[in-house]
Amino acid sequence: MKVLITGATGLVGSELVSQCHEKGYAVNYLTTRKNKIVSEDNYQGFFWDPKAGEIDAKCLDGVSVIINLAGSSISKRWTSSYKKEIINSRVNTLELLKSTLLANENHTVKSLISASAIGIYPDSVSNYYTEDEAAVDDSFLGEVVAIWEKKINEFKSLGLKVAKVRIGLVMSKDGGALPEMAKPVKYYVGAAFGSGQQWQSWIHITDLAAIFLHITKYELKGTFNGVAPNPVTNVKLVKEIAKALDQPLILPNIPKFVMYTVLGEMAYILFASQRVSSKKIEEEGFIFQYANICQALGSIYNTNAECVDSKNKVTKQFVS
Repeated sequence: MKVLITGATGLVGSELVSQCHEKGYAVNYLTTRKNKIVSEDNYQGFFWDPKAGEIDAKCLDGVSVIINLAGSSISKRWTSSYKKEIINSRVNTLELLKSTLLANENHTVKSLISASAIGIYPDSVSNYYTEDEAAVDDSFLGEVVAIWEKKINEFKSLGLKVAKVRIGLVMSKDGGALPEMAKPVKYYVGAAFGSGQQWQSWIHITDLAAIFLHITKYELKGTFNGVAPNPVTNVKLVKEIAKALDQPLILPNIPKFVMYTVLGEMAYILFASQRVSSKKIEEEGFIFQYANICQALGSIYNTNAECVDSKNKVTKQFVS
């Protein structure tokens, strides 16, 4: 099998490429940087410039599945111009892929699997969201994901099987949110945000990449939440990070107004609460390697951590 990956050199993309190669899948990938183009038997790069509408159509040669991870980071200050970039980076890449498929009648692509985000779910400390939820969060993030998913769904008109993975907070030592959350803990200034009771639906990067490949292997379609089975509150997450790093938490929770003063509107992502279900992908036969946050952090930091369930029974122990 050969897959085409956008965003292959990013955090999730790099893990996905690695798992593709473990399974013997060949990878074509698109990059906006010509110096990142590699040409190997199972790993071939192609240049594209979505802003200019430029793409090397040879990227589709022999490809049966497109996995789309492209999109500018939401973890930068949300100025008016950057908000446009966040949306356009998602819309323009999909538009270019769609027009390239339409122009190539002999392509072999059967399905599109695209990243999405749990930011589409309304902010709530009490709701438990499944993929059937129709309401959209009344925020910039909700707007972004709604626009993004509408554009993804357009690929159904091409006769492709379309799947969306609504990604939660990605746990990895190599980038994303975790190193930024761990940094203040390491320097004894770690603390929960606001009440700390907001739900954070997270996923280990290994499991996230595996979900994309599970959908690929079984040719699934529809929407799936890319989150682990056991969401945690923000205060629980911060405490588990501190435990994994063997560091104390000595400061009180950080008030909302402080983070909004520092980060502006982007601070919303620190306080939004989405408790999200993983049941649908599990019902499709997917088995999580890291089902609880202690397991995930134990693997990332190689710590001697005992994981306990709600009945205080040890469920897993990691030894460095």
